[in-house]
Amino acid sequence: MGRFLAGVASALLLVTAGLFWWRSSSAADIAPIPAPGPGLTMPMAAAPIAEPPAASEKTREEKRFARYDRDKNGAVAREEYLLSRRKAFAKLDTNGDGRLSPDEYAIKTVEKFAKADADRSGALAPAEFATTRVVRKAARKTSAPVCPPPRAAADDEDS
Repeated sequence: MGRFLAGVASALLLVTAGLFWWRSSSAADIAPIPAPGPGLTMPMAAAPIAEPPAASEKTREEKRFARYDRDKNGAVAREEYLLSRRKAFAKLDTNGDGRLSPDEYAIKTVEKFAKADADRSGALAPAEFATTRVVRKAARKTSAPVCPPPRAAADDEDS
C-alpha cells in the first residue's frame, strides 16, 4: 500500500512540475503588444464591421408544422398527424391484414441477421457480428459547405 501511495504522490509531483514548466515557457514566448503611437493606427479600425447574417424566417418547428399540415389550412388534423405512422405501419404489415405479427414487426432485424450469418449456422461469429454494426454519420461542426461522405453499404441496408 505504501508503494502505491508513493507512486501516486510522485505522479502528482511530476504533473505539477510539468504545469509550472509549461506555464513559464509559454509566458516567455509572448511578446508584449506595443501601444499605438500618434502615427500608428490599428488595422481593425479601417475595416467597417459587417452586419451579421439574418436568421431564417421559418424556425425548425414551423417547418415541421408545414410538413404535417398537408392541406395547408393552418391546422394539423388528427389524420394529418397520424399519416406518417400509418405509412410506417403499412410498410411493416406485409400481408395486409391490419395486424403486425412478431415476424412482420422484426422483419428488418431478421433479414439483417440472415445476411450477416454467412455460414448459415444460425449463430453469428465475432467477424459476422461486426458486419451488423450501425454506421452513424458524423455531425457537421462547420457551417462551410462540405461534400457529403460516401454512403456505406450498411446505410443502404438499414433504409
